[in-house]
Amino acid sequence: MISASNLSKVIWIHAILIITIGLMALYSASFNNNTVDPSVFYEQFICAGLGILLMFLLANGDYRKFFDVAYIVYGISVLTLILVLIMGRHALGATRWFSIGGFSFQPSEFSKLAVIFFLGRYFSERRPRFSFDSSTTFGEVWGDLLWPLFLTVISIALIFKQPDLGTAILVMGIFLVMLYASGIALRLFWALVGLLLLLMPLAWHFLKQYQKDRLLVFLDPSHDPLGAGYTITQSKIAVGSGELLGKGWLAGTQNQLNFLPERHTDFIFSVIGEEWGFLGGIVLIYCYGVIIYCGFKIARHNKDPFGQLVAVGIVSILAMQVVINIGMVMGLLPVVGITLPLISYGRTSFMVFVLLLGFLLNLSKKRTIF
Repeated sequence: MISASNLSKVIWIHAILIITIGLMALYSASFNNNTVDPSVFYEQFICAGLGILLMFLLANGDYRKFFDVAYIVYGISVLTLILVLIMGRHALGATRWFSIGGFSFQPSEFSKLAVIFFLGRYFSERRPRFSFDSSTTFGEVWGDLLWPLFLTVISIALIFKQPDLGTAILVMGIFLVMLYASGIALRLFWALVGLLLLLMPLAWHFLKQYQKDRLLVFLDPSHDPLGAGYTITQSKIAVGSGELLGKGWLAGTQNQLNFLPERHTDFIFSVIGEEWGFLGGIVLIYCYGVIIYCGFKIARHNKDPFGQLVAVGIVSILAMQVVINIGMVMGLLPVVGITLPLISYGRTSFMVFVLLLGFLLNLSKKRTIF
């Protein structure tokens, strides 16, 4: 058991371990080959230094200031999601980035943070009151469920338009988890989940062809083995060949011989699995699990409704992204283009998770009840 007084220290230790593992894996993914720019390691290394500094500063600030600006942050997030569709850089079949000089910014990553703060403030100010019975009014349903859902769907639709299916799924996941944590009537919550499941088949008609191919590959691994199925096939070979202890750092054949595409971003866990084996993968998953456990413990002990809900949102996005990324790398889930937090190359993604962990560290401090 981890005592409440040690939560901050435990999160720090395991976050730095994850960042270190990520830098080692990223160096290996970009080492001595011509398919991954070697500068990605140095860029991530600089982000790691800045990120640790930001975590420290945020951990020692006043998190209630984020309550005051939560709606403004969400509005800025929606505005950037609109602007990126108009003015953003198009690459790899998607329009997701702003590029200014040599710096790129991905608004969809920032939207995760913005939605967590927005929902944390909204649900903390208006705890769901209706019980989903004959006395329930439309105004209660609108204010407690439909209005926050509508605002969240705006972000989801703009992200899906880029297209970025993975992040759109994550944002919907954030909404469902925080809605559940807000205390909504369980019958209404499960009715909403059931409705979303019934609507899922309709989403097929809105997917891009490459997204459909990825889903077909998941259902039938032999579908398009040299196209959409190539990356996942090579990924499974890499993870499986690592066996128990791995082939050693910088010694993975799938990685070093360039068989594994996107190994510095979405599929970096394949590098870890091949070079450090099952044991290395378990150590990384354990580090994530400890942080997630500490986060839920912080949420349980925090007396501020805003702090409780934001803590739940932070650990839920971390847990969902870890599970989905590792699941798709191992062929257990469809490939939806989601990074591994604090491990995959991606400056915006890295800095967003650093900010979220810094906020979680802040919430771990003992304070008077608001």
